[in-house]
Amino acid sequence: MKLYQLYSQFDTPTVVLISLAVILASGFLLTRITKLLHLPNVTGYILAGILLGPDLLGAVSPEIISGMSFVSDIALAFIAFGVGKFFKLERLKKTGWRVIVITLMQSVTAGILVTLAVKWIFGLSWSFSLLLGAIATATAPASTMMTINQYHERGEFVDTLLQVIALDDVICLLLFSVVAAVVGAENGGNALSVTDIVLPVVYNIGAIALGAVCGFVTGPMMKRRKKDNKLIIVTAVLFAIAGVCSVFGVSPLLSCMVYGAVYINFTKDKELYHQINHFTPPIMTIFFVLSGLNFDLKSFASIGLIGLTYVIVRIIGKMGGAFLGNVITHQSKEIRNYLGFALVPSAGVAIGLAFLSQRILPEETGNLLMTIILASAVVYELIGPVCARFALFHSGCIKPATEQTTENVIVDSSPVADTVNSIETAVAATANAVADVEMAGEAGGTFSDKTSVPSNVKQSDSSGADTRTEGSAGIVTLIYKNNYKK
Repeated sequence: MKLYQLYSQFDTPTVVLISLAVILASGFLLTRITKLLHLPNVTGYILAGILLGPDLLGAVSPEIISGMSFVSDIALAFIAFGVGKFFKLERLKKTGWRVIVITLMQSVTAGILVTLAVKWIFGLSWSFSLLLGAIATATAPASTMMTINQYHERGEFVDTLLQVIALDDVICLLLFSVVAAVVGAENGGNALSVTDIVLPVVYNIGAIALGAVCGFVTGPMMKRRKKDNKLIIVTAVLFAIAGVCSVFGVSPLLSCMVYGAVYINFTKDKELYHQINHFTPPIMTIFFVLSGLNFDLKSFASIGLIGLTYVIVRIIGKMGGAFLGNVITHQSKEIRNYLGFALVPSAGVAIGLAFLSQRILPEETGNLLMTIILASAVVYELIGPVCARFALFHSGCIKPATEQTTENVIVDSSPVADTVNSIETAVAATANAVADVEMAGEAGGTFSDKTSVPSNVKQSDSSGADTRTEGSAGIVTLIYKNNYKK
């Protein structure tokens, strides 16, 4: 008996609400465990989905899982819009050509290595090998972006990483279109028509144009809007873009990314992006838990040695290509050594292209390719956030507290014995000063009267200003106020 059967007899709204509660609660609870293991939250969300999935607990019905597929488009729309803010013109002028070289190197290297490995090791057809290699060039930004947001990291490493990820899908789409045309021509009866090859490219160009138009229109009009109204307008536009892209069967990534880029260059409004980051965590939780819910353990077990080879060789290609690209462009040591680790995830675009590949290849090999991509996507989404955290940590973006930091704090502080001696000396000096004040007041000296010091202290206290000082002087001031002003 599956757990969802316990509440499946209720009406549809009740079932949906209970399912959402289960998804969000399980995602939160699993992150408590992954935090103890120093893993990113995304890993916890995906593991929660696998645990709740139909192959294990079955806590969410298959109808609800399939009916909530639209959440992925919404999540990708927000993620892509957030990536767009890293495409400021001033940044592109500094890093534009470097990012293009790095993106080309890591994409092409991964594609070539996967193609040659599948062809030479397993003797599969060139059609299968080329299509799998073209799909291997894609990188999924969702889990990497979530990991970056979790640790609130910014800087040159993050800017370069997000620009590479954003351009990666553009290159993947172009490479796949060329390969699909060649393979389709070879396969004769199973070949795609020219329209099938050209239309996806045209649709994606149209999606990019749509994002640019939305940025040009909504950017200037929101300069005088309140924060809440800005969030409403941008959310509505992102939903509309995702809906239009869904009609034509293209990913909303490129369109929403261009929208975010045009918006930030028009308005310089960073606050909206911060506001969205506070608004979207529940959406992202549902998205990644659903990714785990869609995981098929049986298909994962069936990918065999070919699937394992694909996973490993693609990672080697991404890391090696990124390293070579960074060497060519003379990037810093941190970017050169660790950028490739953050390029591991592969999901949405790769799965979409796998569906297209099924139409080109014979049925048996087409199903094999689809199984490999689906199963490897889950593996990449599980290890991807861990690799991204590793890259952020070792590149210096994440700076954890260390023993050295603690030692520096102790060294900078005064030794306890010296501090005590300083306090005793200061207290004695303060007592002598108070005695002098009282004697001066009684003798008619320069002080107005013997209550001048206490009255000044009272006036300072009532002013509301923070008159505390640092170190021993602050401690002496506190002792004086508590003991001598009376």
